[in-house]
Amino acid sequence: MSQPTLTDQDALMRHRARADGSAWFLHELAIDEVQERLKDVNRTFTDAAVITGHPDVWSDAVPGATMIGAADTLPLGQGAHDVIVHAMCLHWADDPVGQLIQCRRALREDGLLLVATLGGETLTELRAALGQAETEIMGGLSPRVAPMGEIRDLGALLGRAGLALPVADRLPITVRYRDIAHLTRDLRAMGETNALAARHRRTPPRDLFKVANRLYRAAFPDGDGIRATFETVFLTGWAPSDTQQKPLRPGSAQARLADALGVPELGADKGPNR
Repeated sequence: MSQPTLTDQDALMRHRARADGSAWFLHELAIDEVQERLKDVNRTFTDAAVITGHPDVWSDAVPGATMIGAADTLPLGQGAHDVIVHAMCLHWADDPVGQLIQCRRALREDGLLLVATLGGETLTELRAALGQAETEIMGGLSPRVAPMGEIRDLGALLGRAGLALPVADRLPITVRYRDIAHLTRDLRAMGETNALAARHRRTPPRDLFKVANRLYRAAFPDGDGIRATFETVFLTGWAPSDTQQKPLRPGSAQARLADALGVPELGADKGPNR
């Protein structure tokens, strides 16, 4: 069965090419986090790769890294890298598991994969306002915001891709905008406007965004403007290695928990004395 097409890649490339650099704050936050996490690993990496749709933004994020353009098929050599950073583009992938599998194959034993991607809470307010406005004006919904994964589901992808010691965590932020037009300007500057393959191609009704802006302001006010949520999810996984820590088998503990806590051990049918 062929993979369903989520993204119009031509449209996405046009949007990224038009990004003017005036709203890189999500990428800047992600770069700071990636650098801190690599520092915390306390290991010297010598063959890094960064996968990104914005190589100019990420060019100095990981010193000496090979920059790889975001694509369905990644030009990664098998076992060529000891660390790979998948940088803020997994949410546009038609096959996110396939992306992680390709990264896994390109990692050496005990190599590190670090993913930063937009998560499911991103632009929840905009989805709600546009959805309600379209229902009122057009009698139905059309896809206008990419369906980004929830942290639980994204974390599960690491195991499906064959990565060990998986960890998923999130960094949400809220930003105040004057109105939807102000928010859309930032999305355009990021290269993150609608590139869904199933989007409506015709010009929307003139009143759509006027109604959406009214609904947005009523439901999600922030002072004299509106609030917008952005969620960045970070995924960490390692190429399997015999040297990595492994969970103990059930029943293999060498010490009793009661001894460690300094309390008497109770049977399963007994409760604490009151």
